[in-house]
Amino acid sequence: MIKAKDFPRFMICAPSSGSGKTLITCALLRILEKHGYKCASYKCGPDYIDPMFHSKVLNIPSRNLDLFLMGHNGIKKALVKGSINKDIGVMEGVMGFYDGMKADSVKGSSYDICAITGTPAILVVNCKGMSKSVIALIKGFADYDKKGLIKGVILNNISSMVADSLKKDIEDELNIPVIGMLPKLAESFLESRHLGLVMPSEIEDILAKIDRVSGILEQSLDMDKLINIARSIGDILRPGDVDEETSYSIKAAGLSHATEPVRVGVAMDEAFCFYYEDNLDLLKEMGASITFFSPIHDPKLPEVSRIILGGGYPELHAGELSQNVSMKEDILRAANNGMPILAECGGFMYLQERLSSPDKETYEMVGVLKGSGSMRDRLGHFGYVTVRSTSDNPYLKVAEEIRAHEFHYYDTSDNGDTCLLTKPSGKSWTGIQVYKNVFAGFAHLYYPSRPEMIARFLAL
Repeated sequence: MIKAKDFPRFMICAPSSGSGKTLITCALLRILEKHGYKCASYKCGPDYIDPMFHSKVLNIPSRNLDLFLMGHNGIKKALVKGSINKDIGVMEGVMGFYDGMKADSVKGSSYDICAITGTPAILVVNCKGMSKSVIALIKGFADYDKKGLIKGVILNNISSMVADSLKKDIEDELNIPVIGMLPKLAESFLESRHLGLVMPSEIEDILAKIDRVSGILEQSLDMDKLINIARSIGDILRPGDVDEETSYSIKAAGLSHATEPVRVGVAMDEAFCFYYEDNLDLLKEMGASITFFSPIHDPKLPEVSRIILGGGYPELHAGELSQNVSMKEDILRAANNGMPILAECGGFMYLQERLSSPDKETYEMVGVLKGSGSMRDRLGHFGYVTVRSTSDNPYLKVAEEIRAHEFHYYDTSDNGDTCLLTKPSGKSWTGIQVYKNVFAGFAHLYYPSRPEMIARFLAL
């Protein structure tokens, strides 16, 4: 069992989205590394892009922590797995601190995950347009914190004219330490688009920019208080919890086990890059050998017997994807010959007949599945879903379920009808196309919630 003393950690949270959590999380990770700490990072919720700033920009491993997808023990196991050979854990919260899976509940919120994992919270407050009102805002969040999880505050976008006096008032009146302050910055560092922040690869000199922010934040950062907060933790796992890693295998699922590693090609480039570490880990634990390839840049498929096409931004690279005819032909041939293929969201649209770019230019895609993808004027299906099979297919038996989430402004003319997708609120719709051994749809699947599905994928 992992004890409290073994893994100091804290969560960066905020009253709302847009408060600066990602920027400050990256700056703190950079500062901690400069001080000699071996950091692990985590992102609450199903978000793909924020962890990329941790992993791809800072080269720090990052994992998601999500109650709907993982359950209590799954969150704790992910936290433990990420803690191996690390000195400190830095978590980034999701939305506002108390915002849960449903509007009337804190379940699954940053607050809830702090409570589940025994992790102290540091509240990032965007002070733009406020001075003394900041104190009332912090007091409200602290008073609502029934478990006393908020242990510190970072003031973002704070005016230098009021910073020192406001820090003193917060500490005197609320008895909550202000561990750092970041003034309003002239330069915009992290921009957004329709799926959230832009990709880190699209921001010029992103590491240099984060270094500039970390240098500014470090001037006011109370490092001793930060580390003391990180050490004021509870056990990750408690007596009665399942504390051993569950190892899934093809054999355990009652299926034949291959004598050689199964070579799985995973699309990874500017267009396809949304993957959970837990999903990739599960593939490896079940005997897969992963080979990354680029549907944009590589002229042909690598020597693999399975393909996974994740989400991303294929619409922004539709022209390049369309022009790589040899890759499209390879994938089409593989699908028609029965190669097992899993495709999610962007990968799903890539497998269809056509895809329109945001400027409404239409391009030919792989064409193994029917349908055309195009931009809609508002967010489509959004949030957590349970994907329940309504008919037998190579991956799910009738009534078997796997947990997932959706978040997309694009839609297609044919989303399939193999499964019923149901939100926690009860709203449902049909989706998922199956063709031979292709299983594709808008849902981003969390493999450990139905490991048998991945066992079948590797055993076909």
